[in-house]
Parts: sequence; structure tokens; C-alpha cells
Amino acid sequence: MTRHVDVLIIGAGLSGIGMACHLTREQTGRSYAILERRTAIGGTWDLFKYPGIRSDSDMYTFGYGFRPWNGTKVLADGPHIRQYVEDTAAEYGVTEHIHFGRKVTTARWSSATETWTVEALDEQTGAVETFTSNFLVGCTGYYDYDNGYLPEFPGAADFGGQIVHPQHWPEDLDYRGKKVVVIGSGATAITLIPAMSDDAAHVTMLQRSPTYITTLPANDPVAVGMKLAKVPDKVAYRIGRARNIALQRASFELSRTNPAASRRVLLAAVRAQIGNKIDMRHFTPSYNPWDQRLCVVPNGDLFRVLRSSKASIVTDRIETFTERGIRLASGEELAADIVVSATGLRVQMLGGATLEIDGEPVVTRDRVVYKGTMLDGVPNAMMVLGYTNASWTLKADLAAEYFCRVLNHMREHGYTRMEAIAEEGDRSPDSVMGGALTSGYIQRGDAVMPRQGTRGPWQVINSYFRDRKMLRKAPLDDGVLTFTRASHAAEARPLVATRTA
Repeated sequence: MTRHVDVLIIGAGLSGIGMACHLTREQTGRSYAILERRTAIGGTWDLFKYPGIRSDSDMYTFGYGFRPWNGTKVLADGPHIRQYVEDTAAEYGVTEHIHFGRKVTTARWSSATETWTVEALDEQTGAVETFTSNFLVGCTGYYDYDNGYLPEFPGAADFGGQIVHPQHWPEDLDYRGKKVVVIGSGATAITLIPAMSDDAAHVTMLQRSPTYITTLPANDPVAVGMKLAKVPDKVAYRIGRARNIALQRASFELSRTNPAASRRVLLAAVRAQIGNKIDMRHFTPSYNPWDQRLCVVPNGDLFRVLRSSKASIVTDRIETFTERGIRLASGEELAADIVVSATGLRVQMLGGATLEIDGEPVVTRDRVVYKGTMLDGVPNAMMVLGYTNASWTLKADLAAEYFCRVLNHMREHGYTRMEAIAEEGDRSPDSVMGGALTSGYIQRGDAVMPRQGTRGPWQVINSYFRDRKMLRKAPLDDGVLTFTRASHAAEARPLVATRTA
């Protein structure tokens, strides 16, 4: 049986649940459904189970703008974030719209009927189900849920211990009393080191090159103060959110306008944390701040375990794995019972589903992103990608608000199709994230990431204030986004257990 809905959302993580809530909040009058491959809400926060998993953005800005995060932790742990997303879904009646265990394999647009036809595999039964919709929204993020990035380490087959990737953490992994080496220097690695150090015999952080790391208090003093002063939750959230957005932006702008000053500030703060016992070269990157994402540690927990000698840090290259550990280019050998390869993600668009327009395959790398939310030449479709230089949810919220503006505009004027069309001069060789960061996973993802443009609404500059003005206030009819009417729009067929937003 083919089931029809006005808006079909792929993904029930932070972005997908937020999109569904906005459809209701903005009174779009559109029915919707969510297809989610996993068996629970949460996306990233349901998938990752490694020790200490937490946000790498403050919760005032990582939470939804429309639903306060009431905790005082600056960086919340994964289970609490997943619960927050689940509670938000329940509050807005979203949960009943979700079809769990459905992996979207293809999405095909027909100009003749102005509908999307989406095939989804029920991974439990093996049955293929078909859904149709007037609009398609991709809320799948940009990484491959099945496979993390695992380099081909020489000699890995000779290693007598266990190699683990954080993306698929074994529930029964016992590292008590074991020697652990964590390969990597990003957010996952700096989370794992302090989380594992109390139980492991020793944890070594092995990095190829250093990362900028800054420390924040575990509990936000302003949030704590407002709770003590009994400031209403919604008011406190607005104040904290506005403050942290401004601080985020100021930090990023300083790194762009005066990278030397930004570098001095960051390195001085690290030097104050590590003292004289640890070589500062391990924390002195060769690149400028925010060329790669800044890593944050609460209460300096990473520096604390390094000072205590429960953990250590090594900057070197891997020559080969051995039976008992890892031999480095310097000749040093690190003994290990367990190696954790915190080496990043594999980039993937739309959860690996194939996209077609009137029978022609869509190659995302050949498309340009319009206002950071749509692919050129792909009608009636949205794509939610958060910020790389700020909290993901800030952009996801704005994208959802913008989509609702578009839907309401189309309803008011009787439009059935919208599409952004790029001209040749609008295209840039840079990927949508290529101009923002130089992180390894972004460089590896260049082959699949859509392009950003050279001008106007095609440029992706990752500025919340610019995007807020553009997505909330700028005219929808801008000469680039086109709206048309059709005399034979697809007849809406009710989707089982789905209500109008």
C-alpha cells in the first residue's frame, strides 16, 4: 500500500524532531510523517554509546530555540540530550508520526504529478514500503551511521588486543585495569580520555597533530545564578541563549580578523591548565583557530587527568601496529590492550539514499546549496545541515522556520511547486563546508558534499546573525527561488496515524 502525506521527513534525530515541531508551531496545516531507520528517537544521541559522550556545544544554543533546556550543565551528556529530544517529540505530538525501523533507499520526484515517491526498507521484515509526499525534508545529518572512518593501519591484523571505533562501542567492552590507546585529537578523543582514565590502568592519547582546546565550567555560573534567583525558565533560557550566541560569534570573528590574538588567548589558557609538567607542543596546532572546530572540555577534565599521570599524550605518527601495541615513527612503542580509533566520520548525504528527478539521478556534489537549505534544481525539497562553527541546532531551527515560511507562502498563493535554480556563475568549487573548516572528515567528504555558491543566497558563510535575517525576514520571492502552480497536483491520501500539523 502506498501512503501519502504532505511533508515527508527523513530522520528522527535533533533536526527531524525540530522540523516536525516547527510544522505544528507555525500552523502550516500540512500532514507529515517521519521515516527513521533506528528503533528510537535521537539520531546521533541514540547511536553513540561510548564512555562520557556529551555535546561539544553549550546547551543554551544546542537546545531548541522554542523549548528551554533547563539544566545547568554547559555540556550535557548523551543520554540527557536524547531524553530532551524524546520529551520534545512527546510534547508536540510528534512521536505518533514516526515510522521506526525504516531505511530510506530511494526518493524520486515526478514533475508530472508533483510528488515525491520514497521507498523505505523495513529492516526487520525485509519488506519495501512506499510513501508519497508533496515535500521531502532530509534531516539525516552528513555522516554514515553504519561505518565510521577507520584508516588502514599497517599491521593491525597482528595486534593481539582489541581495536574499537567509538561509533560502534561494544556494550561488553571491559577496559578495567587495561592499557588503552586512543587515536585522535578531536571532540571524541578528548571526551574518552578522562572518561576512561579512572578505570583503565593507563590511557594514552595518540595524536598526529594538536587541536585547539578550551575549557569551560561544567556548570554555567549564569544559569546557576538565574536558578537561584528564580528567574522563569523561558526568560533565563532566552538570556543565556542570546549571551552564548554572541560569545560564540565573537570568538569566531576574532579568529578570522585577528588569528594571532585568538591563538595567544587560547594557548595561554591551556598553559595555565597544564603547568610545567606537560610539553606545550602537544597543544600548539600549526593552523589558525577555527580552521578546524574548537574542542571544549568541562572544568578542564582532560588537563586534570594528564596532570595526574592517569593519562598521557603523545604526538607522533603510527609506523605499524605490533602484537603488543603500536610502534611510532620515532621508534617508541606504545603498549596497549585496547586501541580506540577516534579517527572521525565517513560523510554521507541523505543517509545513503539515492535521489532522482524525473528519472535522472541527482549527484549532490554537482548541486549548489541555496540559503544553506535547498539543492538547486531539486523541487519541493529541503536539506537540514547545521553549523560547523557554532551549535548545529541554531541553523536547524532557522532552516525549519524558513521551510514553514515557504509552505505558508505557497498555501496562501496556491503554489504547488518551488525550486531554486542556479546559474553557471553561481557555482563554486568549494563544498558547502569546505570554506568553513579543514577537518579531515570534511576534506574526505568533498566527493559527496554539495557545492556552495559565489554570491548572494548561494553563499554559505556560517553566520547565525546573517542567516537569521535572511531566513526569517528576507522576501521569499527573490528572483532565484521560483514558485509555480499546477492544475493537477497529486491527490492527498491520508497517511495512517498521521495528523495535520
